[in-house]
Amino acid sequence: MLLKNILSDFPALSRTIKGNRIVYLDSAASTLKPKQVIDKLSRFYLENYANVHRAVHTLASESTQMLEFSRKNYANFLNASEHEIIFTSGTTMSINLIVESLVRSKMLNENDIVLTTLVEHHANFVPWLRLSKLHGFRVEFVEPSLRFGSINIDDFLKKDINPKVVAVTGHSNVTGQLIDIEKIRNIFPNSILIVDGAQLIPHQRIDVKGLDIDFLCFSVHKMLGPSGVGVLYGKSQYLETLEPFLYGGEMIDKVSVEDVTFNVLPYKFEAGTPNIGGIVGANYALEYLNNIGFDEAKKHILDLTKYAIEKFRNIENVEVYGPLDKSHCGILSFNIDGVHPHDVAHLLDEKFGVAIRSGHHCAQPLMNVLKSQSRLSQFPNSTCRASFYIYNTYEDIDILIEGIKRIKEWFNVQ
Repeated sequence: MLLKNILSDFPALSRTIKGNRIVYLDSAASTLKPKQVIDKLSRFYLENYANVHRAVHTLASESTQMLEFSRKNYANFLNASEHEIIFTSGTTMSINLIVESLVRSKMLNENDIVLTTLVEHHANFVPWLRLSKLHGFRVEFVEPSLRFGSINIDDFLKKDINPKVVAVTGHSNVTGQLIDIEKIRNIFPNSILIVDGAQLIPHQRIDVKGLDIDFLCFSVHKMLGPSGVGVLYGKSQYLETLEPFLYGGEMIDKVSVEDVTFNVLPYKFEAGTPNIGGIVGANYALEYLNNIGFDEAKKHILDLTKYAIEKFRNIENVEVYGPLDKSHCGILSFNIDGVHPHDVAHLLDEKFGVAIRSGHHCAQPLMNVLKSQSRLSQFPNSTCRASFYIYNTYEDIDILIEGIKRIKEWFNVQ
C-alpha cells in the first residue's frame, strides 16, 4: 500500500471536524497541497520574486529562470518542446484560447465539423457550442452508450463524418472512465485532436508526440500545485500560424500605428504578467509527483478504485455510475435512492468528516444521460462524487461506506 509515509506531508489531513479526522475525497475538484510545495513556494515569494522577462536585475533574472525551468520540466514530462508549452490560468482558459484562435485564424470555418461527446466538462463543451452559433461551424456529439454514462470508442466509428476538430476528455470527471485517446486518433488521423487532460494528467504521463495529440490542456491545481495555473501543449505547426486570443504586453514583437507583429513562441500566447509564483509552484508539484512515481501513483489510485467499487456492490439502493471495469479510475459518482446528493454530502461532512462533491459537476448534458438510464425512483439531476488521490487509503473508503450506510438508515432507505 502506497503512501502511508506521505500522509504527514499534507497538514490538512491532520485536522478534525467535530471530532472526526478529515477524509478528503474531492481531489477531482482540486487536490490538497503538500507542505514541501507550499514551503518552496513561500521561499520563492520571500526571496526570489520579481516580474519576469522584463528586466536584467538579479531578482528578475532569478524569477525568469525559475519560471522557464518549470516550462522545461513540463515539456519533458509531456515529451514536447519548450516552445510548445503555454502557461494559462487553467484548462478552461486553455480550451477557450484554442477555440478562439482557431476561429480568428480561419482554421475553423462555416460548415466545418467539431466532434465532441456528451460526457465532457462544460469547459470542453460550452466554447464549441457557443462559438458555433456565432461562426457557423457544426458541433456533433458522441453519446455514451455503455453502462451509466460510459463511452464506447466504437461509437466514434459510427459517425459518418470528417471532423475538422475532435475535442475529447481523456478522463471523465463524472464517471471516472479513462478514454482511449490512441484509438480516437487512429479513427480520425487527419483531424485536429484536442484533449482535455484536466483529470487525466494528474494520474499518468502522456506522450503527446507518441499519441500524435495536437493540443492538450490541464490544470496544475488538480495535481498538488497552486490554483490559477494551466498548461497548454500545442504543436508548433499550429501555434506558429494561430492568431493569439489575448493581446497586450510580452506577446508583442513590434507595434506601430499600422499593425503589430507577435513575439516568438511560447510568449506569443502569454499576454500580460503571468502567475509567476503559481508557475514556479507548478514545478515543485511536478517534482513531488515525479519523486513518488506516476506509475506507482496510478496503481495506488486504481487499487483504491477497485476496492471502492467492490464495497459499493454490497450496498442496496445505491446507484454507482461509470464503467466499473479496468477503465474506471479515481472517481466514483453515486446516488442513494430517495436522498438528494446535497443532503448526502452535507451529512458525510457533518457526521463523518468526509469531503465529497455533490452537484452536476459542470457536466449537465451527461446528467441528462444518467437520468435517462437511472433506475432510481427520483433522479435529482446531480450526483455525489468521491474522488481519490495519492494521499487516500482503504480506511478512507471504509469510512465513506459506513457513512453511506448510516445515511440510508436515517432516511429509511431499505
